Amino acid sequence: MTNFWSGYITVLVVGTIIGLFWLIFSTRKGQRKSETEETLGHAFDGIEEFDNPLPQWWFMLFVGTIIFAIGYLALYPGLGKWQGLLGWTQENQWQKEMDKAAEQYGPLYAKYAAMPIEEVAKDEAALKMGNRLFASNCAVCHGSDGKGSHGFPNLTDDQWRWGGEPETIKTTIMQGRQGAMPAWADAIGESGVKAVSAYVRDLAGLKNPEGVDVEAGQKIFATNCVACHGADGKGNPLMGAPNLTSNKGWIFGSSYTQVQQTIRYGRNGQMPAQHTLLGNDKVHLLAAYVYSLSHGEANVEK
Repeated sequence: MTNFWSGYITVLVVGTIIGLFWLIFSTRKGQRKSETEETLGHAFDGIEEFDNPLPQWWFMLFVGTIIFAIGYLALYPGLGKWQGLLGWTQENQWQKEMDKAAEQYGPLYAKYAAMPIEEVAKDEAALKMGNRLFASNCAVCHGSDGKGSHGFPNLTDDQWRWGGEPETIKTTIMQGRQGAMPAWADAIGESGVKAVSAYVRDLAGLKNPEGVDVEAGQKIFATNCVACHGADGKGNPLMGAPNLTSNKGWIFGSSYTQVQQTIRYGRNGQMPAQHTLLGNDKVHLLAAYVYSLSHGEANVEK
C-alpha cells in the first residue's frame, strides 16, 4: 500500500470517528431535560410526534461503540499501514490455525498416506474425510456428486482421459493436467469439420443428420486424428486424448453442433495442481475418495 492511500484511509477513518463523536454530543445538547412528554405539534392520522430525549442507556451505547472502535484500531490493523499494537496479521492467524490442525490431524493423514489407495478407498472414515476435502477443493468444478458439468469430466464413470488407476489419479491431482484439442477448421475446411463430426459421432453409435459424408470423415480422421485418439478412436491416456467410442466421456457435449464446435475451434482445459495447497498426505486421501467414486460398491454393482 502506498503512503498516499495509507494516509487517505487513516484520515477517512479518524475523521469518521471524530464526526460521530461531534454528532451525538451536539444533538445531545439540543435536547430538553424535562421528563414530561411534549409534542412538536405534528400529528397525522391521530399519531402525534413527541420531542422525547434519547434514553441515557441508548446514548451511552453509542459512546461505547465509538470507544470500542478506537481500542480496536489501536490494537489491530485498520489505519492504513498501521499494524496495531498486537502485531496481528491474517496470514499469521491463518498459519497458527493450520499448524494447530496439522498437529491434530497430521498423524491421521500420515496413517492413511502409508496405505495403498485401494485400501484407503475401502475405509469408511477415510472416505468421509476425503469427501470433505473434495467438497472444499474439487466440487466447484466437478460438482458435489463428482459427476462433473460442461467442460469438467464425470469422475463416477469408467472414462478417464489420463487413466483411472489409483496412482495415476493421485498424479493428476498432485501435478495437474493440461488438455489441448487443436482447432482444425483451417486445416480441413468447413466440409471436413462436418464430415469428421459425423464420423466421430458414428464411432459412439450416435445418429447423424441425413446427407453427411461419414466415409469422408473417416478418411480425414485417419489422416489427422489417429495420432492422439488412435486408429480405433479409443483415445490415448498418455496424451489425455478421450475415448470417442463412448459418449459418456464427452465433456463438451456430443450433439452434432457441439462436436463441430470442438473440431472447428478446438478445446483447452486445465486441471490445477493441488500439491502445494494440500500436500502429499491429503492428496493421497483425496485420490482414494475419487477412486471410490468409480470403483465403490455402488458402481461395482452396476
